[in-house]
Amino acid sequence: MNTNSALVIPAPSATNLAELTLHDIKAPVDIPNPWLWLGWTLGVLLSCALAYFLWRLWNQKQAEAKIVPAIPPHVRARQRLQEAFAIISDPVPFTVTVADTIRVYLEERFSFHAPDRTTEEFLHELQGTELLTPDQKQSLGEFLSRCDLVKFARYEPTEAELRDLHDCALRLIDETEPPTLDPRPSTLTAAK
Repeated sequence: MNTNSALVIPAPSATNLAELTLHDIKAPVDIPNPWLWLGWTLGVLLSCALAYFLWRLWNQKQAEAKIVPAIPPHVRARQRLQEAFAIISDPVPFTVTVADTIRVYLEERFSFHAPDRTTEEFLHELQGTELLTPDQKQSLGEFLSRCDLVKFARYEPTEAELRDLHDCALRLIDETEPPTLDPRPSTLTAAK
């Protein structure tokens, strides 16, 4: 048996020759002027710094806008009641404004959830608290019942009745506003 093993190398083909050929070294990449790179880098850094500065300035303005001196609830309620006189000729919107003003005032003044409740729910819950005196509770109940007549029962009140509703609202605010401290010094002087 003749075991002659020969190594057979295939002849290079045209595609293999292209792979085997050496390519020339490419020319070096042309680096732009270093001053141009420095200018672009400084421009980007300045843009970022300006954006950061503007963002901080905007945040400060927002923070200052939020720090508005709080207007006490009784002052805001009186302002809204004064503004309600502009619509006294239209009983339903006037009554809604006056009633809502009192409900919002009571919520802000006593942390009592009044605006989102019916009159009956509100008065029932109010009876179990010590927030108002019994006379104030009764006066408030009558006030809200009169407002409900106009709002829901289509009662047409006279202007005098509307002014009386307004006066009742002001009276309730006067009776329940927190006492103010007198910032003036005492007039008493020590005897020498």
